[in-house]
Amino acid sequence: MRLTCPLCGPRDRREFYYYGHEDYLQRPGPDAGPEAWDDHLHLRDNIAGEVRDLWYHETGCAQWLVVTRNTVTHEILSTELVADRKKKGVRA
Repeated sequence: MRLTCPLCGPRDRREFYYYGHEDYLQRPGPDAGPEAWDDHLHLRDNIAGEVRDLWYHETGCAQWLVVTRNTVTHEILSTELVADRKKKGVRA
């Protein structure tokens, strides 16, 4: 699989570190019980279709990317810098 870094151009996915689905950043609140934290840390949806993931360009520009991809066709639909999304007021 190849990802197109907005700063470095097309790169092999081995240059990147996969962090997980974008919704992983939506953590339970500080008063959430152990069950909520267990679900957050250990349960993941296995979505068939379009997903948005966080990737870190570890051996390149050291930027975080939001990658929109299709898990059925393996097509990469878009890549964008998390920093650019924050400037626009969009959550990572």
